Amino acid sequence: MSFPRMLRVRQTSQGTALNDVASVVREKISKLGLRNRVKPGQTIAITAGSRGITNINLIMRAVVDECKSIGLAPFIVPAMGSHGGATADGQRQILEHYGITEDAMGCPIRSSMEVVCIGNVKEVPVFCDRNAWEADHIAVVGRVKSHTDFEGEIESGLFKMMAIGLGKQEGAQHYHRAGMKYGYAEFFPTVGKKVLETSRVLFGLAIVENARQETAIVESVLPADFWETEKSLLIQSKNWAAHLPFDNLDLLIVDEIGKEISGTGMDPAVIGRPLVQRIPLKPRIRWIFVRDMSVRSDGNALGIGMANFTTKRLVDKIDYAKTLINAVTSVNPDAARVPLTLANDKEAIEVALGMIGLTPPEKARAVRIKNTLQLTEIEVSESLLDEVNINDRLSQITEIYPMTFDSGGNLLPLK
Repeated sequence: MSFPRMLRVRQTSQGTALNDVASVVREKISKLGLRNRVKPGQTIAITAGSRGITNINLIMRAVVDECKSIGLAPFIVPAMGSHGGATADGQRQILEHYGITEDAMGCPIRSSMEVVCIGNVKEVPVFCDRNAWEADHIAVVGRVKSHTDFEGEIESGLFKMMAIGLGKQEGAQHYHRAGMKYGYAEFFPTVGKKVLETSRVLFGLAIVENARQETAIVESVLPADFWETEKSLLIQSKNWAAHLPFDNLDLLIVDEIGKEISGTGMDPAVIGRPLVQRIPLKPRIRWIFVRDMSVRSDGNALGIGMANFTTKRLVDKIDYAKTLINAVTSVNPDAARVPLTLANDKEAIEVALGMIGLTPPEKARAVRIKNTLQLTEIEVSESLLDEVNINDRLSQITEIYPMTFDSGGNLLPLK
């Protein structure tokens, strides 16, 4: 088979990065005037999620230090639903991957899957991590961005952390099922509001990243301002979000999926394949080939079901127990289906390009990305060059070169 020739392209992205993230975090929190709202020695639980948030270790340490400066006794709780195999040790290990350890943070990490029921939304019980609930205060730290499953005024951010994160596996399972009846966009934020109503939440810290995955905004928030602040930051996040700059593709090659990349391994908003309650999106991609899974995903392959082809290399890394519990908890069995599996990259690409209709394989509209977060530099086929040249946000950064495989039939690493 004749493969398409490729070239590297850079996308111009918006959003200026913060220079000293830790200092900005401390400054923002200090402006909330929290000293008058707390008593010396009171405890505060600080949430830490499972997503790969840039600078999260620096951000968390700054939150801890600022809490200490006003006399509080902070500790960190993993707030990540069913991730980490829905075990306390698994969730602690996820935090360790991000450099969030007791030594690095200067405070305890209390990881448990035990929850308490704190009330009801409609007929559905609302749960909260027991360690967080038993603290005097809670600080909610989270990145604001689009949600993989739905669209609304509030999607993924502080409200999701209070609902799915602090609800742990038991809460996440209940809320996803209730979301099937009432709609995720309505129900998830309502659960977050219920947590706010308890007056346990002292403040929030919302994070927004630019398209280069750099920390662009950190905003401290009092509970009364959570809704309006998160709504505004979501709009900004979507304006900055990276995307594929082509509406129609024959083949998308994704080097890796992972839970730290997206809750569904790869972002449906990027690849145009909706899950659960999202409407069909652009781009329209005929075939998606996923090459591998990130180390930080720890075997959780949720999202692989959105692909059409994968490799034995990835399949051999799947922890089916972790993937199963995540799929069941999120009421998303399709996302865990294993697609057609080939021995190596070359075989998978040959099969995919052999099924794109009457277009010769060497003329295929193909794109290769590292993952759905890292889209500043991508690899595109020669057939897309004309579109690159007329797009003022795209620039060609290499000459055209052949698609090259190593002796094992796998693509050479993206540089």
